[in-house]
Amino acid sequence: MDPTTDNAGDAGDPGTARSSLEALRAEIAKAVVGQDPAVTGLVVALLCRGHVLLEGVPGVAKTLLVRALASALELDTKRVQFTPDLMPSDVTGSLVFDARSAEFSFQPGPVFTNLLLADEINRTPPKTQSSLLEAMEERQVTVDGTPRPLPEPFLVAATQNPVEYEGTYPLPEAQLDRFLLKLTIPLPSREDEINVLTRHAEGFNPRDLRAAGIRPVAGPADLEAARNAVAKTAVSPEITGYVVDICRATRESPSLTLGVSPRGATALLATARAWAWLTGRDYVIPDDVKALALPTLRHRIQLRPEAEMEGVTADSVINAILAHVPVPR
Repeated sequence: MDPTTDNAGDAGDPGTARSSLEALRAEIAKAVVGQDPAVTGLVVALLCRGHVLLEGVPGVAKTLLVRALASALELDTKRVQFTPDLMPSDVTGSLVFDARSAEFSFQPGPVFTNLLLADEINRTPPKTQSSLLEAMEERQVTVDGTPRPLPEPFLVAATQNPVEYEGTYPLPEAQLDRFLLKLTIPLPSREDEINVLTRHAEGFNPRDLRAAGIRPVAGPADLEAARNAVAKTAVSPEITGYVVDICRATRESPSLTLGVSPRGATALLATARAWAWLTGRDYVIPDDVKALALPTLRHRIQLRPEAEMEGVTADSVINAILAHVPVPR
């Protein structure tokens, strides 16, 4: 029996939506091994209407992860390979002259999708990188003065390689701040890597997700119901103060030249609410804030050069702040 048919009558029920989103992990695991934290991060971003920066060395299934998520959610997905010669119109679309009607018509670009995979976003110049800013922030594209809304839901999952910097254009802080989460995709453990090779030896084809058995377990209606439920998740004044104290501590850290902005504090509160709802609660506790602090804040701070030379990392600074900021009771 098709579970999507079974749940059709319950679409819009928060309990059903939570169960459907929890089923994503098992479904995506049919194609991607050992990346549960990244799957959870992508779901949190969808619930918060945010975007995700995926960082990892080549070959750790970043592209496969996004494609598998789109298949399990029954969402449209498109991939753009960012290169030095890519133009903004290659992403957003452009006006094309129609000889038959003697008029210009708009030809939508790949950004008109639900899940856009911006592969190696730091390999394209700032002019093309910035073509995504309006889409990410306003969820529309303006061409020739006419705004055109993007589909709903809409998520940008951008990837970048953390070890290869030749021929790249680092994302400016203003654009990094537009990403809700920065997720690091680690190399698999020995057991997980053996599992990957065993699947390939048995005929697994990463280009054919249907043959791998991935089927839709949730859809846009579940996402909308989940978002409505997340918006009702209670946040006490003590939790709000805790989030603010953490972000203010980054601005006073001697290891940083740039701390977390109020936009970052808002993002941390939003992701903590989404995580609280996913774990089955209708209120936020300090552990929810701690759980999402690293992926939400690590790309919003800037280390001092001398701190980097001493081996300090963004994650270590945030962990130190979490250890020192008083936790509300």
